[in-house]
Amino acid sequence: MTLAVGEKAPGFALASSAGPVSLDSLLGERAVVLFFYPKDDSPGCTAEACSFRDQYDAFVEAGAEVVGISPDSSDSHAHFSAKHALRVKLLSDPGGKVAALYGVSKTLGLFPGRATFVIDRQGVVRHVYVSQLQFRRHTNEALQAVRKLGPSAH
Repeated sequence: MTLAVGEKAPGFALASSAGPVSLDSLLGERAVVLFFYPKDDSPGCTAEACSFRDQYDAFVEAGAEVVGISPDSSDSHAHFSAKHALRVKLLSDPGGKVAALYGVSKTLGLFPGRATFVIDRQGVVRHVYVSQLQFRRHTNEALQAVRKLGPSAH
C-alpha cells in the first residue's frame, strides 16, 4: 500500500553517479520531491524526467529539491541524465527496496511502478500522486503541492 499523506517518509541511502544520497541529507533546508519511475530512456520515463527538468527552476524557487529513483544503475542514470540534460538527482534502487518502502506498486506485478511523493522539510509526506500513464501530470501535481507548502518549505 502506497504511503499516505501525513505519514513519515522512510529514510534511505542510495547510489547516484555523484556518490551516495540519503533522504536525511536532502531534508531540512528544502522540501523533497521523490519521483519513482520504471526505466531510463523509455518513452514515458523520458517524458516525465524531461518535464521535471523543464520545471526544475520553478521547483527550486518554490523551495524543493527534485530526485528521481529507478532500479537502473548509476551508470545508466549518468547516460540518461547527460543525454537529456537532466538537472534532477537520479538515484539507483536496484531490486526496488526503497520503492517497496514507499509502497510503489509494480505494474501488472512485473514492472517497476510510477509514483511521486512531496515530502516537507520535517520528512512528512504532504502529497502523493500515482499514475503509470500520466507522465507529465506528476510534475504538475508535485509543483502545486510544493507551492501549497508555502514559506515553511524554504
